[in-house]
Amino acid sequence: MKIAHIITRLIIGGAQENTVHTVEDHVREFGDEVTLITGPALGPEGSLIPRAEQSGCNLIILDELRRNIHPLRELAAYRKLKKHLRQLQPDIVHTHSSKAGILGRRAAFALKIPCVHTIHGAAFHYGQHPVLYHAYKWSEKRAARWTAHTISVADAMSQQYLAAGIGKPENYTTIHSGFVVDPFLAASENRNAQRTAWGLLPEHILIGKIGRLFPLKGHEAVLAVAAEVVRQCPQARFLFIGDGILREQYKTEIEKMGLKEHFIFTGLVPPTEIPELMQTLDILVHTSQWEGLARVLPQALIAAKPVISFDIDGAKEVVINNETGFLVPRSDLKGLTESMTRLINDQKLRERFGKTGQEKFTDTFRHHTMSRKIRTVYQQVLDSQTDD
Repeated sequence: MKIAHIITRLIIGGAQENTVHTVEDHVREFGDEVTLITGPALGPEGSLIPRAEQSGCNLIILDELRRNIHPLRELAAYRKLKKHLRQLQPDIVHTHSSKAGILGRRAAFALKIPCVHTIHGAAFHYGQHPVLYHAYKWSEKRAARWTAHTISVADAMSQQYLAAGIGKPENYTTIHSGFVVDPFLAASENRNAQRTAWGLLPEHILIGKIGRLFPLKGHEAVLAVAAEVVRQCPQARFLFIGDGILREQYKTEIEKMGLKEHFIFTGLVPPTEIPELMQTLDILVHTSQWEGLARVLPQALIAAKPVISFDIDGAKEVVINNETGFLVPRSDLKGLTESMTRLINDQKLRERFGKTGQEKFTDTFRHHTMSRKIRTVYQQVLDSQTDD
């Protein structure tokens, strides 16, 4: 097939890694001719552009395609997208993320090229400014007319869009966001050495939070309960994996609480180091305010780590309460505290949750499974176009 992917930016993140895996697999396993169009990877989160350059795809970087809204720049990006798609003449276009999803779908529609769109996280969501919320909701309704089929990374995403009157049930397919699972299955030889380097003792229970240090990612919830968790469980330690604009603010808050010795910050780490860091944890906590289906949840379970997550979006599709971890109502700080202290104090429960999660989700989240299912959707779309 001749495929063109469009995504706003290739920072280090779940949607971006999903996209690059799909590109790599379709080039290497199916011999597809794949073009990946993206904006510059601006921001402190790191870049996947070097990896994309090694994928075998045709990589096009549009300076005008950026995350922040700027009407004149959007118009320029749209015109350039149309120009490139007209030259490429792909069999199918696959868009990702909110802005690239809207501009890319419109450009493909204008050129009569069938387009598939992936919802990695709802464009309109909890915590968003009301003006932006309604603007994105309206835009997604419009863009649905230009979409041949929609892929969701979780059933919850499809349900949210359908509840908003966007598309019909038969227009949606859930394909979980895959990744390389084998490194998460492997026991780390460096677990104890790394924990010792951080100053941890064998009795310490390490609770990890993986994600950008940005608003809505939920680190505030961990900080809000940390003092009480430490009061009940002095052996508790917290690890923030990732970097972002709120790092210094969080460090200041931790010092004011007198919990500096209980927190570790890794800073920005490449995705390849996440499996080994995951093995250093005893518990993974996920307190984002919104997210399609955070990859760290299945990653932790495949690494046989128990998880605690706010009950947001697709989390409940892998965090099965009292089976693979604890599912806590969003912003329920009492429930979060109780879940942490219970797991900290119960090693057998931690082991049982982790083992169950590993058995349930290892095969489901292999990136080869994802890429194969995505290509099946492409074929179905192209077959339906031929039938029409």
